[in-house]
Amino acid sequence: MTSYFITNGRVIDPAAKMDAKLSVHIEHGKIVSVSQSKKAPDGATVIDAAGCIVAPGFIDMHAHLRDPGFEYKEDIESGTRAAAAGGFTTVCCMPNTNPVNDSTSVTEYILERARQVGAIEVRPIGAITKGLAGENLAEIGDMAKAGAVAITDDGRPVMNSGIMRRAMEYAKAFDLVVISHCEDLHLAAGGVMHEGNVSTELGLGGIPAAAEEAMVARDIMLAELTGARLHIAHASSAGTVRLIRDAKERGVAVTAEVTPHHLTLTEEAVSDYDPNAKVNPPLRTEADKRALIKALADGTIDVIATDHAPHDITDKEVGFEDASFGMIGFETMLPLALALVHDRALTMKRLVEALTSSPARILGLEGKGTLAPGKQADIVIFEPEHSWTVQAERFASKARNTPFDGLRARGKVRYTISRGKIVYSS
Repeated sequence: MTSYFITNGRVIDPAAKMDAKLSVHIEHGKIVSVSQSKKAPDGATVIDAAGCIVAPGFIDMHAHLRDPGFEYKEDIESGTRAAAAGGFTTVCCMPNTNPVNDSTSVTEYILERARQVGAIEVRPIGAITKGLAGENLAEIGDMAKAGAVAITDDGRPVMNSGIMRRAMEYAKAFDLVVISHCEDLHLAAGGVMHEGNVSTELGLGGIPAAAEEAMVARDIMLAELTGARLHIAHASSAGTVRLIRDAKERGVAVTAEVTPHHLTLTEEAVSDYDPNAKVNPPLRTEADKRALIKALADGTIDVIATDHAPHDITDKEVGFEDASFGMIGFETMLPLALALVHDRALTMKRLVEALTSSPARILGLEGKGTLAPGKQADIVIFEPEHSWTVQAERFASKARNTPFDGLRARGKVRYTISRGKIVYSS
């Protein structure tokens, strides 16, 4: 296996409390050393990272690869290539496939398929309930043994509080985190965007922030009751931030994620009825966006996750109300997140932490999210100042459903190294 010597870059590894101009030596798929040496070992290929950040490979703990069942939208091969282009070396895929990942057979299929064609590592997330129907618990223990790293019914909330309590009790027994899609379906019924002045002006059904916040409050109470670890998916409102902050102060084992699009866009992005701006939870107000940014900066929100949701053109090129929820996110994540650093709303160290050591800690991914010697060589090298134009037609993903097509972006992945192998370069 090729030996690499990465030099002249700013190495940031929050897990190791490292932020300095250093060199990284990789050999046999492992990190050999991180040092001040400028001399490359004999036989090593030199990668000049001048002007770049060298960090642990990004970990996306919330993505949809659509495989099995919806491979026309995305599959494990195309999805992992797209993720590699975005700097990710590990992707955790949601269970809303066909068949649903609610059993060992589907979990094992995903892992085997990823071994065969995946550009990077894939970690499956199992369903909470069978068929995502919210009625009977899935094979939680068996899926955990097969390799599932968490459980969720993402895309659908578990409306039955009794079922959710039992799920948390089972998850605690297997040391799994429960990832909650927080949405009260009764409050959200008929809504296609955030409920507010813009939805009224556009004549579109609204989803109030309370639809999310009511379920966040319920699941925090259940986590407090059971002692389970709870992770709030795609937080979108200031009220959700307040609930999470209060729960953490009380010692509840709750963590949370936010997407780049909720950190970047508001309900105004829907003003021209762009179906690519239709997501769930919906884009909310400027005040909500500011609260999310502040919460990410101070650690109330732990993780940046893409919620990469690829759709076929037929799912999106319809009337706004009929269009599917979701946008792709792997290949635009970095410049969107870096915009917060450029605006001084977030430090570079905190950005890297939210994409590496934080998701690794929450999911218990041993050896991930760090550049410590002896660990697997999962590394991203990115140039934060590089300007480029987003061109969706050139994406590695099969899907094109992004509102950021044509955006003048700042920040580009130069290399993604997975298990000691270069899987993406630009």
